Amino acid sequence: MKTQVIKNIAIVKSDEMIIKDVQSAIDFIMSIKYETNCSKLALNKEAIIDDFFILSKGLAGEVLQKFINYQTKFAIYGDFSKYTSKPLKDFMYESNNGKDIFFVENENKAIEKLGELKEI
Repeated sequence: MKTQVIKNIAIVKSDEMIIKDVQSAIDFIMSIKYETNCSKLALNKEAIIDDFFILSKGLAGEVLQKFINYQTKFAIYGDFSKYTSKPLKDFMYESNNGKDIFFVENENKAIEKLGELKEI
């Protein structure tokens, strides 16, 4: 796992699975916030278990609620084109129009989106 801080945003890239369940998401939030003192985090999509992107499993809702509970803005970056589920696309669209969770195509977009938000 590689972490860098750009504009008070922790950008994390990992080849290993980081978010596998709710507890691993909490562990990720707390460890990155402790290490970087950032309340805005970005993580590459490949570090999140595929079940997250199957909305009927409920994992996305549970995990993303933890980011909100811990007052952490979160961007997931990567190629989402393989996901064809209309509910998932709608969920991603609605998230991107909010102010807490974002699904973007690359690190630069994550920095841009999170950088627009006020500090918590």
